[in-house]
Formats: sequence, structure tokens, C-alpha cells
Amino acid sequence: MVAPKAPQFYSPQVKLRSLTEDYCEFVLSNVNASIANALRRVILAEVPTIAIELVEIESNTTVLNDEYIAHRLGLVPFVSSRVHDMKTIYEATEDDDWTDVEFTLDVRCTGDETMNVTSDDLLPADTRFPDVMPVGYDERGSLTRKHKSVLLVKLRKNQELKLRAVARKGIGKDHAKWIPAATVSYQFLPEITINHDLMDTLTDEQKQAFCAADPRKTFRFNQISKAVEIVDPELYMYDGEVLAKAAEMGKPGLIDICQRQDTFIFRVEGTGALTPDDMVLTALDVLSGKLQTFGAELDREGAELADLTHGML
Repeated sequence: MVAPKAPQFYSPQVKLRSLTEDYCEFVLSNVNASIANALRRVILAEVPTIAIELVEIESNTTVLNDEYIAHRLGLVPFVSSRVHDMKTIYEATEDDDWTDVEFTLDVRCTGDETMNVTSDDLLPADTRFPDVMPVGYDERGSLTRKHKSVLLVKLRKNQELKLRAVARKGIGKDHAKWIPAATVSYQFLPEITINHDLMDTLTDEQKQAFCAADPRKTFRFNQISKAVEIVDPELYMYDGEVLAKAAEMGKPGLIDICQRQDTFIFRVEGTGALTPDDMVLTALDVLSGKLQTFGAELDREGAELADLTHGML
């Protein structure tokens, strides 16, 4: 009889490589792919942000219909640093719970030139929440503006657009407009082993041809030692070109390339709604809450099963 495998316990480690307002890169190690994928999915689907949910059109004589404009408004990213102070309409239980932020837009083209209506034209109707605004709104008129405004529609002479919009808290699982990140990806860290004994059987020209076969220049030929060296394993993109080159030269065991199953390179790019570190930390809190709920449910089920077993004895 084969003994069951002992449970595997992990001690996750994080090494931060880069952190800016819109981009974060870190190495997550000592975990398996299920944990890495869970973190990625939670960042995309369950980290809350603020986005426009309701639009009331009062006047629209533009070339776009009401539904199209409402959809474009919904996809405008909003600064969501205070999203944790808000509640969704499903969470709110008190009259003073903060659920809505209202904006107005009232634009009319009176000249002969085409007028661009952008997210800069959204005006807050409630001055209590000045930090809830479209991304880049506070940079209006700046020559060094980092975030451009979002184009909503173009107006010609005598066309107008007047509306009221309500922004609310939500998560990407409900609608894509609440997704906080432009992209979240992770890459398996390559583990490359060179068979130096077999490599020594090649001529210098063959070694150079082998290095040149990789489009990402993962390998280089050292002119002094006459050896093939690995520049950076992360450059390798699993395209198989060097493996094919080794097989072509009749040396199929020249190198061995595999994916490390416990180390992942994470890259998180934001939209400006939240900073990348806030997205990752919030996702970890969400994951922790799920695990606590799951553990509590297991304890409850175990207690009920114990009571049932005791009653049958």
C-alpha cells in the first residue's frame, strides 16, 4: 500500500524589482502555480475600484447614441485611492454610507472648429469628495501631463451633450470597467543547464551559431574562455530555437531548459486608478479573507460531523 503524500507547506518570499506609479515588478518564490494564478486572478477580478455606473442623458445631439456615450463613460478610469472608504449599494446598511459620487457634463460647440469632449469636462457635483476624479483630471493644463484625458466624443457647431453620471464602487468580476490593472502577468523563471562536456565537442563557429540561434540573445560566446555562457535566463522566451539548433547539429542534449515550478516573475501595470502596490496588497487581503472563511467553514463542518458521529454511537 502506497502511503499518502505528506502535505506540502510553503513559505512564500517576495523580492521587489521595480515600483513606479503605474508599474510594479517582483519575484514571487516558494509557491506553486496555483497560488501565483490565484493572486493574478484576484488582482483582476476582486480588487475594487470606482467607475461610472449610472448615466442620465438630458441632451445629446452628437453623432453617438446615448448607450455608446454611457459605455465610454463607464470605461474612464477614476482615481480610486478612497475606494476602501466606500460601500457598494449591496453593502450599504446606513443612510450615511458613502455609495455614490456624482458628476455633471454640459458642453456645447459654438464655433466652426471641431470640439473634443473629454474626461476633463466631467465636473464633480459634490465637493465632499474632491479626490475622486478621472485619472489625470488634476493635471489639466499642465505641459508635463503624465495621464492624457479620455476622448468621449467630438462635437461640431451647434451640437451639445448634457448629462449626469454617478460613479460607484465595484469589482472586475461584475464588469470590466472596475478592473484596476491594464495587465497582470507572471512568467515562469527558466532554469537552463548547459552540458559543457558536449559543448566542448563543438567548434568555435558552431558555438557562435548556437548562440546566434536564440533571438533574445540569452547565450553568448566568450572569446577568451571559448565557452558558451548564459547572459540572463529570463531573456529566454521558450521559443525552442536553440533546442532546434542543437538537434540540427546532432547534439540534442546540448542544453536542458525547464520551467521552475516555484518561482514566478510578476508584472503589474496599472491604469492610474490604483497604484500597483495597492492592487497587490489589497489582493492579498482578499485572498487571506477567503482562506479564513474557508477555514472557518471547515471547522464548522467538522464540528457538525463530530456531533453527528457522537449521536450515532
